[in-house]
Amino acid sequence: MPSRRDLVRMTDEEVDAFLHERQTMNIATFGPDGNIHLVAMWYGFIDGKPAFETFTKSQKIKNLRRDNRITVLVEDGDEYEHLRGVELVGTAEVTEDPDVVMPVARSVVDRYFGVENPDDLDAVAAGLAHKRSAVVITAEKVVSWDHNKLGGTY
Repeated sequence: MPSRRDLVRMTDEEVDAFLHERQTMNIATFGPDGNIHLVAMWYGFIDGKPAFETFTKSQKIKNLRRDNRITVLVEDGDEYEHLRGVELVGTAEVTEDPDVVMPVARSVVDRYFGVENPDDLDAVAAGLAHKRSAVVITAEKVVSWDHNKLGGTY
């Protein structure tokens, strides 16, 4: 009989679909004192990888330049039987290259800002990309759960 862990694990396709929903990503990096620095961010995608943009002078960028290990969590559900989540453990690539920052900013704007006129997408993304870096996440480990698969049982 499969373990409960196996029963709730999402397939690769389910993980991808879940991450492409409009969620908030909790991002954990290592602070200068070794403590975890945890923040919530909107995110997008570039070349199929989760990515976010943030101010270049932010603490998370300073942390990732010193130690590029990252763990992120995307989760939803208000009741145990409906909890879903994906944890990605891996590394982060930080870049200020506009050829990366702009597509990430465009992805974030498209997912969260509700820009109705497609012609405005680039202008809003350009404003968002100003003084910012992009962080592209490479997952080395994926942990997922979807308690809906248990059919309401514990």
